[in-house]
Amino acid sequence: MNSTKKDIHDIRAWATVRDTSIEIAEAIFELANHDQVLAEQIWSEGSDEVLKRAFAKTNADKLFWGEQTIERKNI
Repeated sequence: MNSTKKDIHDIRAWATVRDTSIEIAEAIFELANHDQVLAEQIWSEGSDEVLKRAFAKTNADKLFWGEQTIERKNI
């Protein structure tokens, strides 16, 4: 999926406000088809699919979803 610079900036800002890793934010918006309301719902409820997608985007062993730290080994 091709994201515009504005989309990328908006997702980064969204992630920053929520203290969430950019990889998780990107995965949430992919899963939500860039629907802001659905993205908020996914962020609030959590999603194993988001975690799989997010860790596929990085080599990091830990990502942040709000106040929660998610470790790759637990996925």
